[in-house]
Formats: sequence, C-alpha cells, structure tokens
Amino acid sequence: MRSEWIEYNGKKILYQDFSQLFYNSAAVKAELAEVQEIVKAQPQNSVLVLTDMRDTNVDADLLPVMNAASAATKAYVKKTAVLGVTGIKQKLADLLTMITGQPLKYFDDIESAKRWLTQE
Repeated sequence: MRSEWIEYNGKKILYQDFSQLFYNSAAVKAELAEVQEIVKAQPQNSVLVLTDMRDTNVDADLLPVMNAASAATKAYVKKTAVLGVTGIKQKLADLLTMITGQPLKYFDDIESAKRWLTQE
C-alpha cells in the first residue's frame, strides 16, 4: 500500500497516493480498496483526506469505482483536498461531487492542500 497517514499542524491527514500510476487502473482500484477500509474504520466526519492524482489517468473504467468508494466513505470524511486534477480530470471530479455529494477542493501543490485541510 502506498497511502499513509501523515501529520501536519498537529493533525492527521490520510494521504491517498494514486500518483504516477498513469494508465494502470488495476493499481488505482487496489489502492482505493485498501484506503476505503482505513477510512471506514475511523469515526464519522473525522478524516482529512489528501488525494494525489498527479500523473494518473482516470478513465471510464475507473470512474464508477471511484464514485462507489466516495459514496461509501462520505460519512467518514470531513474534508478532501485533491492534487493533480485539471482539465478533463477536473470535469470528471466535479461529476463525482455531483453524484456523491462529497465536495472536493483542488490544489496545485501539496503544502497549500495540507494548510487548507488543517484549517478550521
């Protein structure tokens, strides 16, 4: 598993590392399944999530799996910051937000994302 808990400003953030998986949707699905179990083991409305999608493609095969995972973990997630989502990937992420109701905030750099996540 590539994802891990990190600490920033005294708070725990679940860093979901899907970066540099390019077109390997099987690897994304496997990581997503493991991360989903971690999130669902936490108290509701408590998890700060930093999702790194840099250099990873989201195709039609992956979108329904991501929708299902987002819906399954929505009750546990307090805030989600996303790296590496621009252009068509942002349109797909916006669609994910509309379907699941789980809002995402997009960032270009990891430090800004961590700062936003740990702000009250």
